[in-house]
Amino acid sequence: MLDDIDLDSDTASPRRKMGAPDLAAILKRDITAGHYGHNERLPAERDLADRFGVARGTLREALKQLEEAGYVERRPGSGTYVVYVDEDTPRAVVEQTRPIDLVDARFALEPHICRLAVLQATVRDFERAEAILRQMETCGTDFEAFANADEAFHMMLADITGNPMIRWMMTQVCKVRGHTQWAQVRGLTLNVEMIARYNREHRSILDAIRAREPELAAERMKAHLGEARLSLMQITQS
Repeated sequence: MLDDIDLDSDTASPRRKMGAPDLAAILKRDITAGHYGHNERLPAERDLADRFGVARGTLREALKQLEEAGYVERRPGSGTYVVYVDEDTPRAVVEQTRPIDLVDARFALEPHICRLAVLQATVRDFERAEAILRQMETCGTDFEAFANADEAFHMMLADITGNPMIRWMMTQVCKVRGHTQWAQVRGLTLNVEMIARYNREHRSILDAIRAREPELAAERMKAHLGEARLSLMQITQS
């Protein structure tokens, strides 16, 4: 039909108008390439239609196809948001990891970090650890200061191992701890009593490492993470 073709002004040859499947394919490519991130709102329909030179009806059909394929979600009164997640990207893992998932992953990693720290720790490492512990023990009711020092303590143990892969994995743990949902949970679980308990546990872990007792250090780390997991379970069940 003539309605479905344009004439190229230079060659006078027919050129098919972009249909909804074509536009959906372009937007899908942009989304998977990361031009639009997870939970990011797409430009307004009018802007997208103008950009691609299509009718609003064509654009809406393309968005409908993307929604059915699980790439976007249309939210009435708000717009169209990207819900596609590339499972292979570190960013996607960070965004999908729940606080309880993070603690479970730490159970698999940090006890062995303690074992390696027993083998590698130097006098200088112990001095650095003591400085971090003092920061935690004197933070009072400054929960953010405690959380920052707490993260520094656990990251320091990974540094002591001298293993770049372990250090990278702990860096990813810290990224998850910086995520919004973790900050919200931290606000619900941290109090003066809990901080005092965590401080005692941190010091007992360091004492076991200083005593060159790898299994004792690992067990104390497990107990510490168990406390964190229990506090998370309590707030999710309340």
